[in-house]
Amino acid sequence: MFRRERSIPLRGSAAALGNNLCVLHLPVCNLTHFGVVHGPSAQLLSVAPEGVPLAQRQLHAKEGPGLSSPLITQVHWCALPFRVLLVLTSHRGIQMYESDGSVMVYWHALDSRDASPDSTQAVFARGIASCGHFICVGMWSGRVLVFDIPLKGPNIVLSEELAAHPASVTDIASEPAQEPDCMADVVTADDSGLLCVWWSGPEFKLLTRIPGFGVPCNSVQLWKGIVAAGYGNGQVRLYEASTGALHVQINAHARAVCALDLAPGVGKLLSAAEDTFVHIWKLSKSRESGCTEVEHCHGECVPDTQLCGARFCDPSGSSFAVTGYDLTEILRFSSE
Repeated sequence: MFRRERSIPLRGSAAALGNNLCVLHLPVCNLTHFGVVHGPSAQLLSVAPEGVPLAQRQLHAKEGPGLSSPLITQVHWCALPFRVLLVLTSHRGIQMYESDGSVMVYWHALDSRDASPDSTQAVFARGIASCGHFICVGMWSGRVLVFDIPLKGPNIVLSEELAAHPASVTDIASEPAQEPDCMADVVTADDSGLLCVWWSGPEFKLLTRIPGFGVPCNSVQLWKGIVAAGYGNGQVRLYEASTGALHVQINAHARAVCALDLAPGVGKLLSAAEDTFVHIWKLSKSRESGCTEVEHCHGECVPDTQLCGARFCDPSGSSFAVTGYDLTEILRFSSE
């Protein structure tokens, strides 16, 4: 069972965007950082264990000369093996900061000329994940940009562009490759519901394409060679990353899934949706058959709230936080 803890106040409501909450747990400092997007700004908060905000900072999307402030689409901390960077995406470009948001170390502008001349599609970046010394960022065009990150400093290089998606990228997830016979360590999702599974290696290699079924995949996670995908029809599906085989289909929610998160050490999966519910699932693999098994552990309703973000607050999955549209606070829950 989980109980409601002290909420964290925000300066404004979270924007109605999927995956609109990021969390960075710093056990050495006994602090947790939260990031939330609202319009043209992102709010960062450093919070003590009892939920007291100790510091906050607002970041704004980089503007062009004479142009209005662009809307931010996502903010996410990328924990690489040797440094942590904060990545912010918008309708104008991709910004990378030191982990506290104090110094911008890289800026990549989006080129609207890449869009089709007769297209009315908006230009934006969305979907962020790190893998090894790479940071991957999804694009409105379906491409995924791969940035090579140095040990320190601003000498970040766009090393590769992955072209496998026919629709806008919605989310990206990664994990270190688990088994010698399963090299899958990155998965990308798009608005058509297509999932692409990659091996990062020296150059990225497409391993598996998992077809969609007519609804967007809004959020995706990767755990021990299993792809967890949350869809616009409220389903959560678990696939074998190496083959694309469907293991489990859960009719988890009554409306679109807006966020998935994993506590990988304990195999807990968090799902949140626009139906006001957050669910926690326990994932495991059967020793006899090798199949993935799922057990429902907890359900939490946030009444009259369109949820837009949810994340575990610690690696053990013993606490989680959620954001909602028109809700000027981050709600926190911890296990009793």
